Amino acid sequence: MNNLSNEINQLHADLCSALAEPNRLFILYALSEKSCNVTELTKLLEVPQPTTSRHLKTLRERGLVYAERQGSTIIYHLADKRLIEALDLLRTVLSDRLTHRASLVKG
Repeated sequence: MNNLSNEINQLHADLCSALAEPNRLFILYALSEKSCNVTELTKLLEVPQPTTSRHLKTLRERGLVYAERQGSTIIYHLADKRLIEALDLLRTVLSDRLTHRASLVKG
């Protein structure tokens, strides 16, 4: 493989690792509905604020969310709505796999 392919594969793996945590998926879905600050996301997640901040840092580093200062508050936004489409597609695949497994158990 050439260097460009290796770099693309590494970026892909980094993106997927950011998606490999349930709370980060929850944050992405929440931000797809409305932009939020850390306090709002912390209340939705029901986890300590430092935990929310760490998840947001990971999502920011991967370019999945971005932050915008509004006065003394930092508001987080979903960087690209297509991400939710991709996550929904993965959930459809997961649902189909579960349905298939259930049919094997019944049959």
